[in-house]
Amino acid sequence: MIYLDYSATTPVDDRVLDSYIKVTKEFSGNANSIHTLGMKSKDLLIQATNQIAELFNCHPKELIFTSGASESNTTAIKGVAFKYASRGKHIITSKLEHKSVLEVMGYLAKIGYEVEFVNILPNGQIDLKHLEELIREDTILISICAVNSEVGYKQPLKTIRQVINKKNSNVIFHSDLTQALGKTKFYLNDVDLASFSSHKIYAPKGIGILYKKRDLQIDTLIYGTTENCPFRGGTPALPLIVAFSKAIRLVCDDLDKNIKKCEKLKFEILKELKNYPIQINSNELCVPQIINVSLIKIKSETFLHALEKYEVYISTTTACSSLEESTVLKAISGEDKDVSTTSIRISISHLTKMEEVQNFLKAFNKVWNELLIK
Repeated sequence: MIYLDYSATTPVDDRVLDSYIKVTKEFSGNANSIHTLGMKSKDLLIQATNQIAELFNCHPKELIFTSGASESNTTAIKGVAFKYASRGKHIITSKLEHKSVLEVMGYLAKIGYEVEFVNILPNGQIDLKHLEELIREDTILISICAVNSEVGYKQPLKTIRQVINKKNSNVIFHSDLTQALGKTKFYLNDVDLASFSSHKIYAPKGIGILYKKRDLQIDTLIYGTTENCPFRGGTPALPLIVAFSKAIRLVCDDLDKNIKKCEKLKFEILKELKNYPIQINSNELCVPQIINVSLIKIKSETFLHALEKYEVYISTTTACSSLEESTVLKAISGEDKDVSTTSIRISISHLTKMEEVQNFLKAFNKVWNELLIK
C-alpha cells in the first residue's frame, strides 16, 4: 500500500500511542474532581498544557482544548461574531478556507452578518491590497488560514497582521493553523485566535486546540465550563491531550529535518509529472508536503479510483469536500472547469519513502495511459 493522503489524516505515532495508553490506564480520575485521583489527573493536565504552551511560545491559559479543528474554527468565528456584534457585523475571509470555516461563514451570513471574500492572486496568496480595501470601521473579524489544505498555499500572517493594524487595530485575526503545524514555522503572536487538530500530526483523532489571546473575550460555544475548561464545557480528554502534547513536541523537534525530506520527495514527484500535459497548481509558495495538479483531460474522481487498483491512495480536494468542485482552484482560475474538476492532491510526509514515490509514479503512468486509451 502507498498512502499519499497525509493531509487528510495521519497514522498514529507509536510513541504517541504509548502515551495515550499509559494515561488511559493509570489516570482514571476526572481532572475536574477534587479528590486524590482527580488532582493527580489535573496535575498531568497542567504538565501537558504547559509543554504545549512552551512549544507554541504562549501562555498555558491561552490554550482551549476542543474535539478538533472544526470545533476550534466554529468556536473562534461564532465566539467573536456573537461577542462583538454590537461593534459591527462585517467579517472577511477567503475561498482558501476549510469547509468548517466556509460553512460557519455561510450560517452567519444568513442571520445578518456581512461576509466578504478577499481576492486570491494567481500565485495562491491573498491580495493584501484588496484586504486593506475591505477592512472597515465595523469589521470585527478576519479569518485566513496559514496553509491551504488542498493546494498548500502559505499566507504571510505577519504581513496580514500589519495590514489589519494599519487599517483597524480593533479587528480580531483568526487563522486556521491545522495544516501549518508540523509542516512549516509559524508564530502565534501574529494572530489573536488559531485552530489546530491532532490527527494531522500523528496523534489520535478527537482532540484539537483553540489558541486564544488571554485578553480576548469570546462567547462560549459549549456550556458547562469549569476552572479547567473555562471556555469549553466538558471533562478534559486527558489521554488525548497528553498524546497531542507528545505529538506536538515530536513534530516541532524534527520540523527542519522533516521539511527537507519532503522537499526532496516533492522534487522527484514534480520532475516526473512535468512530463505530462497537466497543470501543476502547487508552487514555490506552497508547503512541500502538499502537491496539487489538474489532470485537465481526466476527472479527478475517476483517476483516484483507478489508482486504488494499485493500492495507491491520494485525494481530490480535501477529505471534507472530496466529491465537490475545487472552490480554491475555481477562485484562482475562474470558471475553468478543466482545472477545478480534475485536480488531485498528493500529500506526503516524512514517513513517505522514495521507493513509494517511485512506485506511485509508475502507477500514475499506467493509469494515465489506461484512461486516455479508454
